[in-house]
Amino acid sequence: MSSPAQKAGASGRVTDFNNGTYLISFTLFWEGQVSLSVLLIHPSEAASALWRARKQIYNIIIFKGKFVNGTSQVISECGLTLNSTAELCKYPLGRDQKVFYCMKPQHMPCEALTHVSTRNQKLSYLTVKEKLLFRKSNVGVEIMKDPKNIHVSQCNNNERVKEKCQIGMKSPFPSGYTLQGKWITTFCSQIQLDTSKKSGCLKGKLIYLLGDSTMRQWIEYLPKVVKTLKFFNLHGTGKFQKLLLLDAESQTYIQWKKHSYPFVTVEFYSVIDDSYIPQEIDQISGDQNTALVFSFGQHFRAFPMDVFIHRAISIRKAIERLFLRSPGTKVIIKTENIREMHIDSYWFNNFHGYIQYLTMRDIFKDLNVGIIDAWDMTTAYDSNFIHPPATVIANQIDMFFTYIC
Repeated sequence: MSSPAQKAGASGRVTDFNNGTYLISFTLFWEGQVSLSVLLIHPSEAASALWRARKQIYNIIIFKGKFVNGTSQVISECGLTLNSTAELCKYPLGRDQKVFYCMKPQHMPCEALTHVSTRNQKLSYLTVKEKLLFRKSNVGVEIMKDPKNIHVSQCNNNERVKEKCQIGMKSPFPSGYTLQGKWITTFCSQIQLDTSKKSGCLKGKLIYLLGDSTMRQWIEYLPKVVKTLKFFNLHGTGKFQKLLLLDAESQTYIQWKKHSYPFVTVEFYSVIDDSYIPQEIDQISGDQNTALVFSFGQHFRAFPMDVFIHRAISIRKAIERLFLRSPGTKVIIKTENIREMHIDSYWFNNFHGYIQYLTMRDIFKDLNVGIIDAWDMTTAYDSNFIHPPATVIANQIDMFFTYIC
């Protein structure tokens, strides 16, 4: 639902009656002219094909490992599974008993692995007829016969005063809407902070941002919000190096670190300081001035669902351990967001992302954590980009400040 003139938008809610019929519900959050749109992203035949194919796609993404020994370099095949009789190097994935493998190069120890990159194989588990379902003209088809324009009259505004947004509150769907480009939550009250108050809120805080490049967008944007934050050179290389923001006078520490395998990129990234989100959480002492935000999912879409589920459960267990030693630590989940419909439409499809989104909400539903619903937000902003624009990032960060300040 949208009103472009008011820079307003909101997600609709779909109820599936499991008999071929659905109920589409929109809440009229603002007054004025609104238009409704309902897209059929995929018919059931396409969804079934994607779900079947996902169970078979361990080898769609090829991992390449770079082994370095002095001046010698060797590139070797790696992966979460390797069908090979050759000697393998094994790299345990933390406590969850999963292993990342590389074929051991001759005359190189396993410890010589320094970098990893990926390539997408030109494989498809879809039939010729199924592929037709993913032509651009068949994806995201408008199913409302006529544009539905509705005029929303002024309401008797006797809305009850909402409690300030707090860690642990249950986030409904839709969790909010955008009006004049600003995200407004429906289930709690956000606080509005100017630059000075945001800077004051960060004083003495340790903030850990863990996850993919949509989480990296936060640490790149934060110096625009709080001018005293400066990047500290950790002498890393490449755009996936660990990033650190410091304000020495205010004793503020903000770190972003990428999650480990699976991490899909054609660029080689260092694995010297690589670790999984559960391992990173286990290294955080935690206290009332420590906040942790994590997000993952985009890189998992091209792997069987059990890889995502195992990682999510491992993260949950790590959070439970964190709360045992430091129940005052603030933990916030940023869900994954929607992305382009027509790029890598088989393996990085929003269908896979939505299944992960629902799964993550279920796995973490009874933990004392805050939710920033990036799926809902990017739908409301009509932001079909893997990396949402600055307006969306700014509103996500504002929600973060509401939780921790």
